[in-house]
Amino acid sequence: MRSSIRRLIPAAGALLVAGALTACSGSTGSTGSMPGMDHGSSGMSSMPTAGATTSTATAGASTAGDVTFAQMMIPHHEQAVEMADIALGKPAASAQVRALATQIKAGQDPEIQRMRGWLQAWGAPLPTDGMSHEGMAGMSGQGMMTQADMDALKAADGAAFDTQWVTMMTEHHDGAITMAKQVLSTTQNPEVKALAEAVVKAQTDEIATMKSLT
Repeated sequence: MRSSIRRLIPAAGALLVAGALTACSGSTGSTGSMPGMDHGSSGMSSMPTAGATTSTATAGASTAGDVTFAQMMIPHHEQAVEMADIALGKPAASAQVRALATQIKAGQDPEIQRMRGWLQAWGAPLPTDGMSHEGMAGMSGQGMMTQADMDALKAADGAAFDTQWVTMMTEHHDGAITMAKQVLSTTQNPEVKALAEAVVKAQTDEIATMKSLT
């Protein structure tokens, strides 16, 4: 093999070197297009390329932070929807609380489905369906309510319910805003950025509305 290589004319050798350099350059470019990608903590085995069409969110590289944001925001949104459903099931709840509950549910249900689609496209695990409130211990700083909190809300009625619901939902929204701002400081995915910005705006506005009710 070595004697054959030595017989190659210099021009052919130059072409081989140039071809190898071109191939290496192309490989480095494709990896460098996903800065900061780290799937070690997310369980992802692969990432769709920029040209993939499996999900709108695959147009940008997903980082471990994007995955964590979606995995945590889904159950967070689901609890907000559950709280909204409790309010809508209370005939004695005020019209203002019921209207706000309707608004929250209408806004957050589609966001849950969007984030589920991202995780599926990224090859990342979805949050466990029916995850218990105590099972979200890692989210205690994000305004998540315990099962005892939810049970107390269900047991309340009338003006006491309105006060308790507004207090809990305000805390819950504060947590979502914190999570959204955290991912905005790290994400390079335009879809993740757009949803996080929408969360900050919508929930900041809703907090202002709730404060006007107290």
